[in-house]
Amino acid sequence: MTPSIQRPLPSSPRSHIAAAAIADAVLILVFAAVGRDAHQRGDVVTGVLLTAWPFLAGAALGWLVSRAWRNPLSVHRTGLAVWLGALVGGMVLRLLTGQTVVLPFIIVALLSLGLLLVGWRLAWAGAGARRLRSA
Repeated sequence: MTPSIQRPLPSSPRSHIAAAAIADAVLILVFAAVGRDAHQRGDVVTGVLLTAWPFLAGAALGWLVSRAWRNPLSVHRTGLAVWLGALVGGMVLRLLTGQTVVLPFIIVALLSLGLLLVGWRLAWAGAGARRLRSA
């Protein structure tokens, strides 16, 4: 019986890593902008950044914990970690900085961030599978 050797996952091209990180950040900014537009008016850029930074920091933590640079397009390994990192980290940081954290907002963030951060990876995976079937 030969021992199994676990190989590390091949590193993703830098362009995939950068594109995935940018996509996550942009989608979190979209989440914050839509929320700000629905509830508060005022200084748009500063307001969006104030709302988004805890979620961006949480997503960055999700990237680190999951080592997302190894497979940034993975739905399970990266998408779920970035989503949960953004959600949990974002809510904890909002609490620690005196920002509002109420159950309806947690539910909206759970669903919205999940749809955005996991959803684009699911769409990417589906498009890739479709290309393989048609080839």
